[in-house]
Amino acid sequence: MDSLIGGIGYFNAVIVFCVLVFVHEMGHYLVARWCGVRIEVFSIGFGKELFGWTDSHGTRWKFSIVPLGGYVRMFGENSMESVQGETGAAMTEEDESVSFDHKSLGQRFAIVLAGPMANFIFAIAVLALLFGAAGVRESRDVATYGIGAIVADSPAEQAGLMEGDRILSIDGREIPDWSSLVEAVQTSDGRELLLKVDRDGLVLTKRLQPSFSEAASAYLIGVHAPFQVVTFGPIDSVGMAVERTWDYSVLTLSAIGEIITGNRSLDDMGGPVKIVDMSNQVAQRGALDLIVFMAVLSINLGLLNLLPIPMLDGGHLMFYTIEAVRGKPLNERMQEYLLRAGLALLLGVMVLVTLNDLKLWASLDSDAVMF
Repeated sequence: MDSLIGGIGYFNAVIVFCVLVFVHEMGHYLVARWCGVRIEVFSIGFGKELFGWTDSHGTRWKFSIVPLGGYVRMFGENSMESVQGETGAAMTEEDESVSFDHKSLGQRFAIVLAGPMANFIFAIAVLALLFGAAGVRESRDVATYGIGAIVADSPAEQAGLMEGDRILSIDGREIPDWSSLVEAVQTSDGRELLLKVDRDGLVLTKRLQPSFSEAASAYLIGVHAPFQVVTFGPIDSVGMAVERTWDYSVLTLSAIGEIITGNRSLDDMGGPVKIVDMSNQVAQRGALDLIVFMAVLSINLGLLNLLPIPMLDGGHLMFYTIEAVRGKPLNERMQEYLLRAGLALLLGVMVLVTLNDLKLWASLDSDAVMF
C-alpha cells in the first residue's frame, strides 16, 4: 500500500483535493436537502465539465477540469425578488418551497455552516479510526530502552549502531535523555563524534560524522527515538481525535494571527503548489502519514472557510448573524460593498500565495513536478 501511494507521486494531491472538496460540499448538500432545498449542481472542480450524471432529483453531479475546489448550486440562491434567476419567471409557491433564499434564517445558517463542520467531523472520524486501529506512538526513555530504528545509509548505520543501543556519552559528555543526544549532534558542526555505547552490557566505542539535512536544517546521525505503539478504545479514540482537532485549530488560528500582526513571514503562506509538494513528500513516508495530512488539511479548510470574509462561508454566516441581530438583512448596496471588499481581499491573498507558489515551483526539479 505504501509503495502504491508513494509511486503515484504528485497525483496524491489530486486525490486529497477531491476528497476534501467532496466532504465540504457534501456537508452543504446534505443539510440543504434536509431543509428541502432543491440542488441543481454538485461539482468537484471548476470550469468545463469532464464527466457527470443527473440523478432522479434533477441534481447534476459532475467533475470539472480544475480540481482546486468545488461548489453546490442551490435553486433560488440570491433570488429574493421571487423570480427564477435564468428565466426571470415568477416563482410559484412550489418553487419558493424548494428555494434556498426562501428558507428561514436558521435553515440558511445551518446549510452554510454545514460545509466547514463536515470538514471537522471528517478530521475527527479519520483521526479516531487511526488512534483505534493504528494506535499512537508514545516516546520511551532512551536511557532505559536505547535508541530506536536506524535510518538506512545514515552515519549511524555506517558506524554500526543498532536499535536498542544505549548511548552513554558523546565526546565524553553524558547522554541521560533524548534531548541531550539531539543537542550533542546538532551542535557538532559536522565534526566526527566519539560515542560510548552500551549493547546488552557490553560497552563499545563508535565513531561517526553527522551529516547535514537540508530538510531539517540541522545535523543528523540517522536514529529515531524509541517508542511504543498504544491503541485505544472507541470512546478514548474519539476523545483524543476531538482534542487533536482542537489543538490543530488553535495552532492554525495562532499562525493566521501571527501573519496578520507581522510576527510571521508572509512567505509561510502557500497555495496549491505548496500543498501538492507537501502531499508528495508526506506520501513518500506512507499511507498513514498521507491520511493524517489529509485530516489536518481538512481542519485548515474548515477554519479558513469560517473566517468572517465575504465570499467565504464565514462571510455569509456573518451576514446572517447581522440579520438575526437587526431583525432584517443588510441592504443590498452594503452587502455589495462588503462582497467587493471580500473579493479584493481574497484576490490579494491569491496573488500572494501564487507568488510564493511560483518561488516553490522554481525551486523544484522540472522532472519531479510531473504527475
